[in-house]
Formats: sequence, structure tokens, C-alpha cells
Amino acid sequence: MRTFVDTNVLVYAHDVDAGEKRDLASSRLRQLWADRDGVLSTQVLQEFYVNVTRKIRTPVSRQDARDLLKAYAVWPLVVTDAADIQTAVGIEEQHRLGFWDALIVAAALKANAEVLLSEDLHATAKLRGIRVENPFTWTGASEQKHAPDAGKPGQD
Repeated sequence: MRTFVDTNVLVYAHDVDAGEKRDLASSRLRQLWADRDGVLSTQVLQEFYVNVTRKIRTPVSRQDARDLLKAYAVWPLVVTDAADIQTAVGIEEQHRLGFWDALIVAAALKANAEVLLSEDLHATAKLRGIRVENPFTWTGASEQKHAPDAGKPGQD
């Protein structure tokens, strides 16, 4: 199932101080690697780099962060353009989201994603036909503990 991954899920997967959230995010990302179902956007990769190198308690080195960007660059990548920004403005107004969250939804739409993994949006909601899942909720967590280990960049 084509799944768009929001920045927070990537960050938790590579944050050595994130505890159970790290385990859950890593497990979900390994499953997406194995199934080849993960989708990202340029916005997600930009935010990821800034957050893991500057905003978490134990930052990732810039070289390691660049290596992670290269690894994730093999995933389908949505490059946002002016039309996507207009779509995001409409989503922002219709669903009362912040602009950056609306741009994530717009990118997921552009990618034809069926699922959007995010801690920031209301889980179980459908936004323009995309199911929003929080991988850190109890239900999502119990399902994720059974994901196989595909040995990709979720394991530092």
C-alpha cells in the first residue's frame, strides 16, 4: 500500500533518544523498504535534515545525515511546485490545518498515496481520500511490532 511518510516518522527512526517511538518508526520504515511502498517529498527530506542535525538531543552528524538523504533518495520523491502550493492552500482552508501540514497532504495526494504516516495529523481521519495513521498510537504500535526486519536505514 503506497504510504507517504511525514518528517516526524523519519526523525524518530534516527533519534537515538526517542525510545519506543524510535523502535516503532524504524520498524515501520523497514517494512516500507521491504515492500517498496514508501514515498517522501523534498519538503520531508529538507525538514528531516534540519531536525536530525540541529534539533534533537543527540544530533546525527552532517555526514551521516547526508548518507541517509542519499539512501532515502531511492524512494519515490514528490517535488512540490506552484500547483501543489495552491492545493495546500485549499487543504489548509478546508481542513483547518497548518500550511506545512497541508503541503504534506498535497504531496501525498500528488504521490497517489493511500496512507499518510504522521504524528501531527489526526489519526484515522481521511483527508481527500488518504487515510492518516499515527504509527505511535497503541493500535498502530501493536501492529508494527510484527513487521519484519528489512535491514535498511531505520537501524542506526
